[in-house]
Amino acid sequence: MTENALKRWPSREALSRAGVVKSRRALAWAARLFALGLLLWTTFTSGHLGAWKIVAGALGVLVCGLAAWAFWRTTLEHRLLPSLALLALLLAIATVGASTGFRVPAIVLWCGCAISAIERLPLAAALPATSVALSAFAAVNNDVWLTTAATAGGLALAGYVLRLDAEARGSAQRLLAQERAARVAEAESAALAERARIAREIHDVLAHSLSAQMVHLEAARLLIERGGDREQILERVVAARGMAREGLAETRQALSALRGEMSPVEDFLSELVATADGADITVSGERQPLPAEASQAVRRVAQEALTNVRKHAPGAKVHLRLEYGEHEVTLGVRDSGGPPGELSGAGAGYGLLGMRERAELLGGSLEAGPDEEGFVVTLRVPV
Repeated sequence: MTENALKRWPSREALSRAGVVKSRRALAWAARLFALGLLLWTTFTSGHLGAWKIVAGALGVLVCGLAAWAFWRTTLEHRLLPSLALLALLLAIATVGASTGFRVPAIVLWCGCAISAIERLPLAAALPATSVALSAFAAVNNDVWLTTAATAGGLALAGYVLRLDAEARGSAQRLLAQERAARVAEAESAALAERARIAREIHDVLAHSLSAQMVHLEAARLLIERGGDREQILERVVAARGMAREGLAETRQALSALRGEMSPVEDFLSELVATADGADITVSGERQPLPAEASQAVRRVAQEALTNVRKHAPGAKVHLRLEYGEHEVTLGVRDSGGPPGELSGAGAGYGLLGMRERAELLGGSLEAGPDEEGFVVTLRVPV
């Protein structure tokens, strides 16, 4: 046994009553009350006792009870010197009791001190204290030396078994506390991740909506500067208002989608293409339900890519291709190109950057760049 092990206290969880089931607590209290009753019975029925002995015996029992409770508290707080002082007081009371005719109560007290010392003190301090208590017990015991030695060894073993049992219970309590703390931390982490996901989703929805509104409002401004027709200007403003309304609706849809209430992504893309002039879609591979984050990424990239086409190459033909793979889903958006529109300078260019960040957070990728004819956006997301 190492020096650290000899000096190490039993854990506070082991010394406390935490984790002890009610039935075991009841059994322990029954054993204590039985021992106390036996102690009182042997104290006050051993021969003829004078009045002073009765008073002394009652006082001794009271002091022993208080000292035992204080010993339990000081060992629970890992205070070595007060614990040893209280244990020495109990041993001294037992010695005085043995010398004044209370031999049996003294033996019970010595045995209790021996067991409690091993159970609750560091072994470096418990072994000497237990040796003193068992030596005193052996000195006054009337049994043959072999029986006395066997009893003393059994008491020491009982104390050590109780110590090991308490340590096992303390370890279980610490593991339970760590598991609870881990669950709390996991729940907090999941809540933070959910908040971040919702915030990112709302950001992407609003970014797309505001970008589309900017297209229509910028067109309205240009029409006003050039003296355009009132009906055309009004049409642009109404379209911008419609985009604002759609942005709010999409924000609500995003929250619903994050809760698992979403339509299949291919249905969403078909509806999106139906509202865009000159756009079509092809779906290949075995269709499968996508995780919420992957589905939202596909939807937002498709929206952003179509908005960019309307902004930078109005009138261009657009082809969307959604391909389901074994481990990933791929979305390709390809336009036929054309002369840059008047609104090509509108916006700050953060749309695709945000989509790329979203894809990388999911372990995927987003590539965007010019092709032979027009512009191509390719999103790959693992599923």
